[in-house]
Amino acid sequence: MTAAGRVVVVGAGVTGASVAWHLLQAGVKDVVVIDRGVSAGLGSTAAATGGFRAQFSSAVNVRLSLLAREKLRRFREEVGADPGYVPAGYLWLASSPASLESLRAARRTQEACGLPEAVELDVEDIPRLQPAASLTGILGGAFCPTDGYVVPMAILEGYLEAAKRGGARLLVERRPERFDRSADGLVRAVVTGQEEIGCDAVVLATGAWTAGVAALAGASVPISPLRRQVGMTVPTPALPPGAPMTIWCDDGFHVRPRDGRILLAFPSPGDPGDPWSVAVEPAWLAEVAARKDARLPRLAGIPIDPAACWAGLYEMTPDRHAILGAVADCPNVIVVAGSSGHGVMHAPALGQLAAEIVTTGAARSLDVHALRPERFAEGAPNPLEPL
Repeated sequence: MTAAGRVVVVGAGVTGASVAWHLLQAGVKDVVVIDRGVSAGLGSTAAATGGFRAQFSSAVNVRLSLLAREKLRRFREEVGADPGYVPAGYLWLASSPASLESLRAARRTQEACGLPEAVELDVEDIPRLQPAASLTGILGGAFCPTDGYVVPMAILEGYLEAAKRGGARLLVERRPERFDRSADGLVRAVVTGQEEIGCDAVVLATGAWTAGVAALAGASVPISPLRRQVGMTVPTPALPPGAPMTIWCDDGFHVRPRDGRILLAFPSPGDPGDPWSVAVEPAWLAEVAARKDARLPRLAGIPIDPAACWAGLYEMTPDRHAILGAVADCPNVIVVAGSSGHGVMHAPALGQLAAEIVTTGAARSLDVHALRPERFAEGAPNPLEPL
């Protein structure tokens, strides 16, 4: 497409907002963002825990994080808002030889991708970073000081407000009912219940809802919802605001300070409930409280506040990597979704890359071949991202 064409971005979460702003920066003059909610960010963005890391085990995810990190550092200057990036670090704790070796293998990848500050830790190094953690059963760990925290809604609102200042339009309470295609197979209009929006390209930044939206264009996109629950304690100063995100590798239990409380989470094994539900289960809260007391004895006795807890949706792909690129047989429909829990942290990078694909036909800033939508049909998914 040309810079003068119209692009419709479906989804006003953090990724869609990033795409909209980056399209304008790339020279697109007419950007329309539509969202099914009554306002932007009511999907997964508002439910995100706000972690940011480059400590991944796959090269493409490390590189996405490094690109996103540089953009976060320039966010105030370029976007005019504060993304809330605080380099408090991510601390990984391994309690089995297998998880310790996974950390070492990931660190080798990270170093090769340009992240030399990620280091391995001996057990005796851990208390200076997280004195509240019990060392019982811990064999070692890993730490990166430039990982840390962001404020998801601040990133979304920063991008969206800047995009609106640049002329982008936001239409809420809009659900695509169909995509009208021309004889050449391209989508030429997005039809909602209120209007028909002509377009030269469509970007699907629809998160956990992408499979259903893509089906309207005749595309099969393997993204499914996965519920994640988050526990919050009552207000407490037990962890300082600058304490690192601390994660136990072997079961995914993690803890961080947030908003004057302590955030706690771990994956629910085999959740049999409705995958679209955002209810928090009392049994899960009891389990997370028990793990808190065992893993962080200093926090024992600090109660969970059920009213402050929540659940949200991850957008999962079969290989736990994002999908970025044009869908099969419809080259002007670009999917940017499926980040599998990493959408907020990678949104600055993914928005730039998606805008490059729309305006030039290819991502220029980063090799994203590993994220191409057709990898699953080709039988060539990425190795699972264990971290």
